[in-house]
Amino acid sequence: MKVSIERGDLLKALGRAQSVVERRNTIPILANVLIEADGDAIHLRATDLDIEVLDKAPAMVERAGATTVAAHTLHEIVKKLPDGATVSLIANAETGRLEVHAGRSNFSLATLPRDDFPVMGTADYPCNFSIKAPVLRRLFDKAKFAVSTEETRYYLNGVYMHAADGPNGATLRCVATDGHRLARIDADLPDGADTLPGVIVPRKTVGELGKLLSDDDMIIAVSVSETKVRFATPDITLTSKVIDGTFPDYTRVIPKDNPNRLEVDAKEFASAVDRVSTVSSERSRAVKMALDEDRLILSVNAPDMGAADEEIAVAYDADRLEIGFNAKYLIEIAGQVDRENAVFHFNTSGDPTLVREGDDESAIYVVMPMRV
Repeated sequence: MKVSIERGDLLKALGRAQSVVERRNTIPILANVLIEADGDAIHLRATDLDIEVLDKAPAMVERAGATTVAAHTLHEIVKKLPDGATVSLIANAETGRLEVHAGRSNFSLATLPRDDFPVMGTADYPCNFSIKAPVLRRLFDKAKFAVSTEETRYYLNGVYMHAADGPNGATLRCVATDGHRLARIDADLPDGADTLPGVIVPRKTVGELGKLLSDDDMIIAVSVSETKVRFATPDITLTSKVIDGTFPDYTRVIPKDNPNRLEVDAKEFASAVDRVSTVSSERSRAVKMALDEDRLILSVNAPDMGAADEEIAVAYDADRLEIGFNAKYLIEIAGQVDRENAVFHFNTSGDPTLVREGDDESAIYVVMPMRV
C-alpha cells in the first residue's frame, strides 16, 4: 500500500474513526484502525465490537492495499503535522511497519495483519429511511441528557427510537429517562419509518452520531434491524449494536392533567437556579420553588453550607405551591428550551412536573420532585 493524502483530509477522517477506539484494550487489534487504499480514496475503519465507524477520504493511491495501525498514535502524529502538508503512507510487508512521511518528518509504526481486524457483519435491515441531519440531531441532542448512567438498569443506558402516534399524527420519537427525569422528542415520521422496530441506541453511539450530523445540508440514511442500527452519509457509516432489553412504558409517567401553569424565561430561570444552588449540598443539590401569583422564589437552605434565595417575575395565577427539585435537573431541562419561555405544569408537591418549550408539543420533559 502506498498513498499520498492531504493532512487535513486525513486528520478529519482519522478523528472521526479513532474516537470509537477505547484507550485500554485487552484485544490488541481493537486499538488499531484498518486503512484500506483503493481507487482514489482511503477507507478508515475502527470498532470496539459494539460500534463500527467507516470513514472515507480522497487520496492519491499509487499502490492499493490495506493494513492496521494504532489509531490514537497515528491520529496524534497527523494532528501535530503542519497545515497543508502532504502525508505519505507506505505499508512495508517485509518489515510489518507503516511508514509515515510528511516534509522532513518520518515515522515507522508497528502494524497488525488486516485479516485479524474484526469487521461488523452486514445485517439485513428491514427498515430503511432518510432524514435531514438537523432533524435527527434535534431528536437525539434534546433527549440524551436524560440517559441513565446506572449500569444495572442497562435498558435505560440509551435513547429509545421508535415510531409512535403523536399529538399531530404519526411521529418519529426519541425518549430517554433515568427514572428521575424524562425527555420525549418528536419529529415528522419519514417515509419508510412506519415499520421501525423500537430500538435502544446506546449512549456512546449517540455521542458518536453527533459527529456525523454537523452539516445541516446532509441527508442521513438510517437502517434499522432488531439488533443493529446504521447511520450513513456519502462518506461516513456508523453501525452500532442496539441495547438488548425492553424500554419501559414511559407513557405511564407523563402527567396528563397538571392544572397549575408557570411560564418563565428559560435562560433567566436557569441562571437563577445555578446561582442559588451554589450553596446547596453536593449530594442533594436541592432547590425549593415557592410559587405565588406572578412570583417565583428559588431558595436553598443547606445547614452545612449556608442559604440563598432569589425572586423571579413569572406568569403564574394558580394556588400557592412549594416544591423541590434537583438543581442539576432543572438547569439541564431549561438548557434544552430553544424558545424564549419554558412552561411548567404542576399538580402537587409530590407529583411529577411536566415541562414544555412554550406551546411546542413536539418536545416535553418530565422531572420528579424531591423533598426539601
